[in-house]
Amino acid sequence: MASDSAGFALSSRARRTQRQPISYLMAQAVENPDVISLAAGLVDADTLPAREAFALLEPMLCTRPSARAALQYGTTQGLLSLREKVLAHMAALDGLAPGDLAGTPDDVVIATGSQQLLFILADVLIDPGDVVITGWPSYFVFTGTLEAAGAHVRCVDIDEDGLVPESLERVLGTLKAEGLLPRVRMLYTVSYHQNPTGITLAEDRRGTIVDIIRRYSTDHRILIVEDAAYRELTFEGRPPRSMVRHDPEGRHVALLQTFSKTFAPGLKVGYGLLPHGLVEPVLLQKGNHDFGSANLCQHLVLAAMESGAYARHVEALCRHYTAKRDATLEALREHLGCLAGVRWTHPSGGLYVFLTLPEGLATHTGGPLFARALEEGVLYVPGEYCYPPDPTRTIPENTIRLCYGVCSIEQIRAGVAALARAVRAVM
Repeated sequence: MASDSAGFALSSRARRTQRQPISYLMAQAVENPDVISLAAGLVDADTLPAREAFALLEPMLCTRPSARAALQYGTTQGLLSLREKVLAHMAALDGLAPGDLAGTPDDVVIATGSQQLLFILADVLIDPGDVVITGWPSYFVFTGTLEAAGAHVRCVDIDEDGLVPESLERVLGTLKAEGLLPRVRMLYTVSYHQNPTGITLAEDRRGTIVDIIRRYSTDHRILIVEDAAYRELTFEGRPPRSMVRHDPEGRHVALLQTFSKTFAPGLKVGYGLLPHGLVEPVLLQKGNHDFGSANLCQHLVLAAMESGAYARHVEALCRHYTAKRDATLEALREHLGCLAGVRWTHPSGGLYVFLTLPEGLATHTGGPLFARALEEGVLYVPGEYCYPPDPTRTIPENTIRLCYGVCSIEQIRAGVAALARAVRAVM
C-alpha cells in the first residue's frame, strides 16, 4: 500500500489489495520514452473513432430533446434501448435471434467497462476463503480483484484449444475430496483470444465445461464468468458460439463484453447478460458504485450501433490488427524461430502472443533478461504476472506476454528483433 496510508485503519479488503504489476511496467515506459513497449495492453490510438464520435455527438447535442436525454442521469441498469440493442448483438454473434437466447433485456446490465461487472460479481459472490477456478495462466487484473476479495484460486490447464475439460474435472474432484466444493463460487475464463495467451476456447469444449459446472453445482449454482472482451476482434474464421448457447435455461453463465476494445476505451461502456437471479444483487451493488454508468456514453454507443458506424469500425479494426498480428508472428519466426526451446502461441484474433523461452531463462523484472531487454530498447510483460496464486502449482519463470496493440508494424519488428538480441545475450 502507499506510504501515505500510514496511520489509517484500513479495511481488510484494502490491506489485501496489491499494486498491479503493470504499474511498474507503465512507469518504465514513461521513464524510458525511447523504449518500444510490447507490454501495454492498450488499443492503437490511431484507430480511435474520433471523427465518427463527433459526427454522432453533434446532432445528438444540437437537438434539445436528445441532448437532455443524453446529458441527464440514466438508470442503474442502463439505457433500455441500448440493453435491447446489445442483447440482439450478442444473439447475432451466435447466429440467433434475440428471443433465442436465455434472458431478456431485463437480464442485461450496462456497466462502466466490463471490469466493473467483474468487480461487482466478485463482490456479490465471494467471501474470504471462497474458491474461484480460472485458467493457468489467466487475466492478471482480475486475479488482483480476486485476491482483494480474499478468494482462494485454483487453476485449470490451458492448451492450444483453451481450458482443458479433464483438468477442470480433476480440480473440482480434488476440491470435493477436500470438502471445499461448497465454497466454489465461479469459473472465470477469457474465452476468445485470451489475455495473456491469445488462445480461444474451442467450440467442442464449451458445452462440456458447462456440463461439468452444472454437475458439480450440488448445493448452490457455480457461476461461469465468460469474459468475451476480445470476441469481435477475430481475424480468421467464425469464432465459436458463446457458452450461453450451452446454458439454455440461463442458470450458470454470465456473458460479459465491452466496447473498449472494439470502439473506444475512453467511453468505458461494457455490458453483461447475467443469470436472472444475479441481476438484482448486482444492481444493488452497482447503485452503491455510481447510480448508473455515464449516460452520454451509452447514448453515443447506441447511436454508433444504430447508424452502422460501430460495425464498420470493427471491420476496420480487424484488418488493422491482423496486419500487426502477422508482423509479430513473422518477426518471431525470423528472429527467434531457430532457437531451441522457444515457442509461441498463434492467436486467431485479439491483441496478445504468449512466448515461452527455454527452461531456466527467467523473464522477471529483477533478472538479467529484463534488464538486457531494456538496454536493447524493448519492454515486455513477464509471464509470471499472468499466473494466479494457486498453492498447488509452481509458477513458470520463462514466459512473456507480448502485445501488438499500441506499436506500429515497424516498432513491432524492431521490438521483437531487440528482444531476440537480449535473449541470445543471456542464454
